[in-house]
Amino acid sequence: MLAARAQVLNLSGRVARRAVFVAGQRRPAVQTLHTTQSGAVRAIQTVAQTDRDTITRLLYSLGTKREVERYLRIFSSSSNPSQPAKFAVIKIGGAVLEQLDELALSLSFLYRVGLYPVILHGGGPQLNEILEREGVVPDYHEGVRITDAKTLQIARRVFLEENLKIVTALEKLGTRARPITSGVFTADYLDKDKYGLVGRITRVDKRPLEASIRAGALPILTSLAESAEGQILNVNADIAAGELAKELEPLKIVYLNEKGGLFHGVTGEKLDVINLDEEYDDLMKQSWVKYGTKLKIREIKELLDHLPRSSSVAIISADSLQKELFTDSGAGTLVRRGYKLFKHDSIDSLGADRLRQVIRDRDPDVLAENQSVTEVLNSLKTTPYTLYGDEPLDVVAIVAHPVGEIPVMTKLLPSRNGVLNNVVDNVFNAVRKDYRKLFWTAHADDENRAWHFERADGSFTRAGKSLFWYGVHDVKEVEKIVKEFEEKGRIDRSYLPVGPSAPPHRAASPNGVRAYSTLARRIPGSSRGYATAVPASSEPKRLGLIGARGYTGQALTTLLSGHPYLDLTHVSSRQLAGMPLAGYTKSSVLYSNLSVEDVERMEKDGEVDAWVMALPNGAAKPFVDAVDKGTRERKNGEGSVIVDLSADYRFEKEWTYGLPELYSREAIRTSKRISNPGCYATSSQLLIAPLLKYLSRPAWPSIFAMSGYSGAGTVAGASDPDGRPTTVPKVTSESLGGAVRPYSLTDHIHEREAGTHLSTLLAQDAAPMKLAFVPNIAPWFSGIISVMSMPLNGALSARDLKSLYEEKYAGEKLIKLQSSVPEVKDVQDQHGWVVGGFQVHSQGDRAVVVGGLDNLLKGAATQCLQNLNLALGYDEYAGIPTQH
Repeated sequence: MLAARAQVLNLSGRVARRAVFVAGQRRPAVQTLHTTQSGAVRAIQTVAQTDRDTITRLLYSLGTKREVERYLRIFSSSSNPSQPAKFAVIKIGGAVLEQLDELALSLSFLYRVGLYPVILHGGGPQLNEILEREGVVPDYHEGVRITDAKTLQIARRVFLEENLKIVTALEKLGTRARPITSGVFTADYLDKDKYGLVGRITRVDKRPLEASIRAGALPILTSLAESAEGQILNVNADIAAGELAKELEPLKIVYLNEKGGLFHGVTGEKLDVINLDEEYDDLMKQSWVKYGTKLKIREIKELLDHLPRSSSVAIISADSLQKELFTDSGAGTLVRRGYKLFKHDSIDSLGADRLRQVIRDRDPDVLAENQSVTEVLNSLKTTPYTLYGDEPLDVVAIVAHPVGEIPVMTKLLPSRNGVLNNVVDNVFNAVRKDYRKLFWTAHADDENRAWHFERADGSFTRAGKSLFWYGVHDVKEVEKIVKEFEEKGRIDRSYLPVGPSAPPHRAASPNGVRAYSTLARRIPGSSRGYATAVPASSEPKRLGLIGARGYTGQALTTLLSGHPYLDLTHVSSRQLAGMPLAGYTKSSVLYSNLSVEDVERMEKDGEVDAWVMALPNGAAKPFVDAVDKGTRERKNGEGSVIVDLSADYRFEKEWTYGLPELYSREAIRTSKRISNPGCYATSSQLLIAPLLKYLSRPAWPSIFAMSGYSGAGTVAGASDPDGRPTTVPKVTSESLGGAVRPYSLTDHIHEREAGTHLSTLLAQDAAPMKLAFVPNIAPWFSGIISVMSMPLNGALSARDLKSLYEEKYAGEKLIKLQSSVPEVKDVQDQHGWVVGGFQVHSQGDRAVVVGGLDNLLKGAATQCLQNLNLALGYDEYAGIPTQH
């Protein structure tokens, strides 16, 4: 394997050495700078795609093609030019530095597929060897190396030498690397009298790391820090890696050691996965968890408690790094937070409203209108059952177990986050502990069908429906159980291997293959469970943008530059026709002036897969009609997707309203006509939705909102020196005189929009939802701050209030909860929605909550890309930076 990897790296070296990588994509070293209205300077690098197929094909030998491509997609989308260090922090133990060739090959692999870890190394064994050779006995107190001036002098020399060795080994393989031996960590003395020149990190400056990655080089750090006065201080490398991770919030924190993981102190077996929320307390009580193991687990828990739940820690050897990162089974020890699991024997214990919402949003039979939510709940009244799941309901399983009969898992309902974080495996394992035998069903087109086969001892598929089981290995016993299921109606007949013309023991598939399989069809090497992400399309598709001149069009253009599959092929602007599109870096695109007839012809000929209408209110209809007409004239195939950014179709029943965090993602996935919500309306609905059941009628919530002046749009400006027409803000900061300007004090369209769609979340017989909304223009460029005041029908505490939002938005990648009141700096240039400042009046009957978003991003362009991704079959967050 080592020789094969070295050969591949050598074959692709000449091309790779010429490439510069930014945010997981290969780019040439030609750069231009674009200054945004907010004053931020964003580096945009032109694209020259290089071929990474050879490297990727070699990775296929470690896992399935689907696994490798899925992880590449997830890791690549975790970084972006503005925050390129979000992939991984890799800490290299001193003992691993003795395996330098293997280490360099593993890191070069990541570089060749466009991934940029931040690498920090220790050097303890090397330092001890030199100290002892020079007559200095290493001294420790409570596990901390006591560092005097001589020890520090030697430590600096050792760290610099080891750093240079890593950089040199990488450069020999054609992998650019940059030594960073100072300027990142600022520290105070840990305890000068006790430990000497040992530091406690107080600040991490990530700018040198990000600059290295933007320049196309892996940053290689030592764990030396400086005090405010410039004194060099020694810092434990594990602690430095943890502080670095807290600042960067990467997807992965990897500790490379010679053992390759954590091991059970009694059996000696490697610990494959540790789910801290579920296992930590019991694990720390185990007699074999002591000394270094206990300290390591405690430190990892403290680290992960500071990070998003999407982050995880891997402890692994250098030669298994690729297997750990790119396969479901992994190779080392994976540590993640997870969630505590529950088990209830009644709906009331869980909460009927919570369960009803999960069934409504996720049950495939309910979504297909083959079953209603009420029918699902009523079915539980006829038989004993147990509900399994995790605290935020990322996964819910329902197991029916009549006395003396075989249990049936009637529902397994995971959210996307439940799949991403393998919560579904934890829940299924909890079910498996309780039942030696179990049957369950799934549609044959279930996107996670392989997961069911992996966990089953047998299966039967007929007419697009599959029956699975474990714990039963005799085919005659299976036939007997199936017959009982049919007689008692415990499983829908369409799932059973029976039919009107054949009894169970003779049922067979149309091609003569035997009906039952008593062998588990397991996927090799998938001990950790299935996908880290829902399988999504990677098929390249084309997009046409009509109205690319305004702020939203510009923001969307910039986002599309980082999309791995969606290409912007047509942009339309009457004033800019014939001129090159600025800000799009994948290819050279010229503005055109598309007429209604042009759009109809292009749709008829299938020239694009999706359209975005970024036009003023009232201007989109002729183009939408043209697409509709072109679709009808297509000889074969379906028509294109349309996402309209204006308010024209937000109240049309034939169109799907695209706010994924609140309304059905499945509806968006199957829709061809999507109306993008308004910016104010997005924030208002996200603020109100978690409190709907606490509405105090007839009073309604009120929203006081302030938006940056970009929300007012643009007007034509003077041409630039090259004769290119420009746009200028319709409202400027100067015209506001540093103040805010209220406008549309009643009947703003976003008021009606928010009320109309929130009403769909109420009970069917409830009166329509209303809210009072007052918008204001403010003297900053972009960003909306919305303050909601809402009378309550019952007393709540501030803690209760925050819990309702945590519960509602658990697992949502573009929603961030914080205790403090969101400010403009928290939302400007960010792709998500931030909520905080949870307050309740002293009498407990009125809640005040503050939400914020960037009106050009989550309020427009980012949300548009979410909807495009869903409708085109991509991962919802493809091309969207999700760490914030």
